[in-house]
Amino acid sequence: MRKRPGMYIGDTDDGSGLHHMVYEVVDNAIDEALGGFADRIDVILNPDGSCTVRDNGRGVPTDIHAGEGVSAAEVIMTQLHAGGKFEQSVYKVSGGLHGVGVSVVNALSERLDLRVWRDGKEHYMQFRHGEPVAPLKAVGEVKDKRGTEVTFLPSTLTFTMTEFDYATLEHGCANSPSSIPA
Repeated sequence: MRKRPGMYIGDTDDGSGLHHMVYEVVDNAIDEALGGFADRIDVILNPDGSCTVRDNGRGVPTDIHAGEGVSAAEVIMTQLHAGGKFEQSVYKVSGGLHGVGVSVVNALSERLDLRVWRDGKEHYMQFRHGEPVAPLKAVGEVKDKRGTEVTFLPSTLTFTMTEFDYATLEHGCANSPSSIPA
């Protein structure tokens, strides 16, 4: 049986899967903090129904992935369990919910915007229903800024309930994401 992305994230009707999406993205930021690379993680619920998770860590890798021929950021955003391919000793320190990572969040989102501040540049990439709109592109120069920002809008094709509940996220994000029941 072929698994659909929703099978990895949880229930798509009761809100638990919706909130797991946030926890999966936050988990990446927690990995950066636990690794000593970040000291700030912001979770923002936007007026359009999307959620933004931003950290001031190293920023996801942006170089071309030798084996895939696309940016490492694109590999991370589109392939299950790709994070461990890059720095096994740092990624997934916190364990994660299911360890599926941001690729499932991307697949279950109507739109996902990725911004990476790394090596003095701001990089940007947009996805629609998990598919890249265009390759990762450097869109500007930055000084003293680093980190990763993921903004995603859950897909109404997958979720019957797409409104985030602040109290649920406050409770879930306050605890270690790996301790949230699947």
